[in-house]
Amino acid sequence: MKKFLTCLLVLAMVLSLAACGGNDSSSSGDTSGTDDSQTAGDTSGTDDSQTAGDTSGSGDSNDDGNTDGTYTTVTEGKLVMSTNASFPPYEMVDESGNIIGIDAEIAAALAEKLGLELEIIDIDFDSALLAVQEGRSDMVLAGLSYREDRDEVMDFSTSYATGVQVVIVPDGSDIEDNDGLDGKMIGVQRGTTGHIYASDTPENGGYGEEHVLAYDNGALAVQAMINGQIDAVIIDNGPAQEYVKANPGIHILEGNWVLEDYCLAVNEGNSALLEVLNSALEELIENGTVQEIIDKYITAEQ
Repeated sequence: MKKFLTCLLVLAMVLSLAACGGNDSSSSGDTSGTDDSQTAGDTSGTDDSQTAGDTSGSGDSNDDGNTDGTYTTVTEGKLVMSTNASFPPYEMVDESGNIIGIDAEIAAALAEKLGLELEIIDIDFDSALLAVQEGRSDMVLAGLSYREDRDEVMDFSTSYATGVQVVIVPDGSDIEDNDGLDGKMIGVQRGTTGHIYASDTPENGGYGEEHVLAYDNGALAVQAMINGQIDAVIIDNGPAQEYVKANPGIHILEGNWVLEDYCLAVNEGNSALLEVLNSALEELIENGTVQEIIDKYITAEQ
């Protein structure tokens, strides 16, 4: 029913979970967001800006672009990642207020390879994409999937995971499969590909904007469904599994609503940084590090 998306230099890694992104906006939800800069894996501090592991070092950072063949970073000696940390198990906040998850650990491994200190900025999804485009972060990792419109303003890496989007419904719903969503009210996370696809016209495989409500994160969409405000939620399989575990009385429909590939992205034209990130990412894929990180958060039972 939906089209498959691929990233530049796609390395297929068949694992469940789906993708994010876009700049469309439908109706509401809680519009509040956070702007905390934190790091992955460091549970010791409470400062707004922390670092992940021992990744000290320096990258070349200057105001002259990449004319000398070296890569630049927003802040000298740091690799700044923007994300929306409400997308478990890819990015989430632990009990100590630190950002953890698959993307956070991959970012920490990339920073270590480059000899840089990782800084994570936690903001809403659309703003995470804009942060890269506006030069406030070096890269975005946020369960991000490739789209041609995004490729016009950002450059994408090799794919590091395959994502699956699914449909969540309440127990006892008359929606029995993925083909039963026509005419229903559907909740999505604002800016994700689920939002974009579902809001499209029926002729293009969507349900129309009037049948889609966008929320700042998946948890708000799921709560709205539990409250009876919407009929179903379209979201990536990883978060969907977590929401179902945490909320009795809801379940995931069988089958995949759409498949996509996850990538990181840098600002359009930042080819030197993309090259070193891609090289490091491909090494982490080849030596099994990425798979180990994914397996840590996604069990076979899921």
